[in-house]
Amino acid sequence: SRFRSDEEQKAIVAGLAAGEIDICIGTHRMLQRDISFKNLGMVVLDEEQRFGVIHKERLKQLRSEVDVLAMSATPIPRTLHLSLSGVRDMSTMETPPDERLPIKTYVSEESNDLIREAVLRELDRDGQVFFVHNRVKNIEHTAYKLQQMVPEARISIGHGQMREDQLAKVMTSFAAHESDVLVCTTIIESGLDLPNVNTLVIDRADTFGLSQLYQLRGRVGRGAHRAYAYLLVPKGKQLTEQADQRLNTILAATELGAGFQIAMRDLEIRGAGNILGDQQSGHIAAIGFDLYTSLLARAVESVKARREGKNAPDEEVPFSTTRVDLGVEALVPDYYVEDLAERLDIYQRLAAMRALGDLEELEEELEDRFGRIPGPTRVLLYTTKVRILSEACGVNAVVATDERVTFSLNEPTGGARTVLQKALGRGITVGHMQIRLQIDRDDPEWREELTWTLAELGRFRQQFLSVLADAGAAAGGT
Repeated sequence: SRFRSDEEQKAIVAGLAAGEIDICIGTHRMLQRDISFKNLGMVVLDEEQRFGVIHKERLKQLRSEVDVLAMSATPIPRTLHLSLSGVRDMSTMETPPDERLPIKTYVSEESNDLIREAVLRELDRDGQVFFVHNRVKNIEHTAYKLQQMVPEARISIGHGQMREDQLAKVMTSFAAHESDVLVCTTIIESGLDLPNVNTLVIDRADTFGLSQLYQLRGRVGRGAHRAYAYLLVPKGKQLTEQADQRLNTILAATELGAGFQIAMRDLEIRGAGNILGDQQSGHIAAIGFDLYTSLLARAVESVKARREGKNAPDEEVPFSTTRVDLGVEALVPDYYVEDLAERLDIYQRLAAMRALGDLEELEEELEDRFGRIPGPTRVLLYTTKVRILSEACGVNAVVATDERVTFSLNEPTGGARTVLQKALGRGITVGHMQIRLQIDRDDPEWREELTWTLAELGRFRQQFLSVLADAGAAAGGT
C-alpha cells in the first residue's frame, strides 16, 4: 500500500515474482502492472464492493485458473445477481457477534440542535463520535461550525488527501481517545473497529449509495453499547426518488445481519433492471426475466458440464421460456410483502411453477400469510396461470394489446387449421403459426376469454394427439 516505502514495495514485488511470499495482503496497489505472481492460486477480496469490475478481472488475468473468494457485508448488484443466477456460489453468515445491539437509525433534516444533542449524549457516556462530511474542500469549515455548536468537544479532522504520516497520527490519536469527534470523509467506511465510537452523524446522507450508508453505519455499535446513527438531509429540499428509496431502506433494515437484504434491495433499485417489479432495462427488458433467467441458467449448466468433461445437460432448467406479456402491472408490491427475501422467493416459485394446483396452493398461502391479495399480485398469479396453460397446449408466447391477444404456436397448424377454427368459433382467427383473439380491454371478461381459448386449444391438442396415436397403433397392427 502507499504506507510502505519505495524500498519496501520493491522488495515485496520481487518476493512475489520469485515465489518467496506465500500470502500477500494489499490494497489496489496489487493490481498494478508491475506486480506479477509466480504461482497465484487464490484471491480473497475483502470488502468486495470497493473493487470495480475492471479491478477484479485484472486479478483473474494474473492467472487463468484462480479461485476467488469475495467477502462483503453488502455485495454490489452485479455480484449478487451473478450469485442468484448460479454463475457464482454463495454462502451467507447471519449470526452477529455476541452482545451486539441493533443500531438506532434516524433520518432527519439538518438541525444544529439535533447535532449538538447527539454529540453531547455520546460525550456524557464517555464515548466518541464520527461526523461524516464527504467534501474535502470545506471539511475544515464544517469542523469549525461543529466546534461552535459543541465547544465542550475535542474535534479532529481526517480525510484521504492528508499526508500518510499526518493521517496515521490523527487516527492513532482518535483511537487513543485524545479527541471526541472525528470529522471525516468516507475514509472510515471499512477496516475500522473502534468499540468506543457509538454515534455516527452523516451530513448530506441523500448523496450516499445504499451500500455506503450500510457500511458507514457499521463503523459504530461494535461493542456492547447501544449505537446511534443520524442521517441528515438538506432542510426543505425535495429528495430524488432513488435517494428516498435508499434512506427508507436503511431506516427499515436495522436488525443485525441485514447486509444481504440491503444488497438485494440495492439490486432491485439500481441493478440489472428491476427484476422484482415492473421496471426493466437492457437485455432483460428485450426478452423478459423468465426467459433471461432460463437462458442464463442453461449457459451456466453448459459451462459447468464442459469444465467437468461432460456433455451439456439435456434436462430443462426449472424456468419456463414461454413469454406472457399482457401489458398490465404484475408484481408483488413491497407494501404487501415487506421483506425482500420473501418477495424474491415468491417470484422464484412462480417462475418454476408447472401445475395449476400448485398455483392455487400458493394463492391460498399468500392470503393466509399476508392477507387480502392486491390487484397487481392477482394479475401476476393470472399471468402465471396463462403461462402454465400455454405450455400445456403448445403456445410459446401470449401477447395482448388493446384490441387482440396473439398466441404464437410451437408448431404450424397445418391440415388441422380448418378443424381448429371451427372448434374455437367466432372472434378467433387461426393462422399458420399464430392464433388471434379479438378482445375489448374495457370488458372485464376478456381475461376469461383468453383462458377459455387456451383451455379449448389444449383440449383440441390432446384429442388431435390421441387420434394420431390411435392411427399409429392401427398402422403398426397391420
